[in-house]
Amino acid sequence: MLLEGQIALVTGANSGIGAAIVKALAAEGASVGLNFIANEDAANQIVEQINRSDGKAIALKADISKENQVIDMFKTLTDRYGTIDILVSNAGIQKDSPFEQMTIEQWNAVIGVNLTGAFLCARQAIREFLRPDRNTSQSEALGKIIFISSVHEVVPWAHHANYAASKGGIMMLMKTIAQEIASRKIRVNSIAPGAIKTPINKQAWDSPHAADELRKLIPYGRIGEPEDIAHAAVYLASDEASFVTGINLIVDGGVCISN
Repeated sequence: MLLEGQIALVTGANSGIGAAIVKALAAEGASVGLNFIANEDAANQIVEQINRSDGKAIALKADISKENQVIDMFKTLTDRYGTIDILVSNAGIQKDSPFEQMTIEQWNAVIGVNLTGAFLCARQAIREFLRPDRNTSQSEALGKIIFISSVHEVVPWAHHANYAASKGGIMMLMKTIAQEIASRKIRVNSIAPGAIKTPINKQAWDSPHAADELRKLIPYGRIGEPEDIAHAAVYLASDEASFVTGINLIVDGGVCISN
């Protein structure tokens, strides 16, 4: 079990990629905090499923764009499990619009969750990683952070300027933090998914015609599954990636090499 005895927090984890990552980390022995902001029933069902399978998980409701809620969420997690070893910053939203019609509310909402939320959670995780009385014997690293970005950090996406800008920001946030704290044995990486079957892009793959059109854009010939991202997250969280920091792992079936 690659993550036995470690404590993880996954944001935006009640569906899609986040849910798959929570389950994968728990299957490898991590105790997991599952963050959500809506659909509490889905979050509780995932927690119950993990606990029934002899794993450990708790649901943590918080709006990660709000500093006080992030601080309270981390306190609840550390009060329950003692510390945190792994942060997977996954929560993200879309508010799509032609650029000239995009409102400041749409812009601020996406930047607030996708980028500011990533900053707030990473900062709080690093503060905990650096707490001097922590038990750090479970891993070679003092702590691990994994940002879930998108291929649209490098691939432009019309009508999604706020989303693409937030993901481009995550790329530089990740690399800058990684450079700054690598000497303190904290590893920071990101994963950039391509087209994945998740609720946020259901319209893009939910019909046979839409799925066929989407597959034409993917050299590997299939649409990704949430578990494809979860496997990558487990690797980056584990000591099998002990010499890996500051990298962006693109998991897209070849989309980026064809653009």
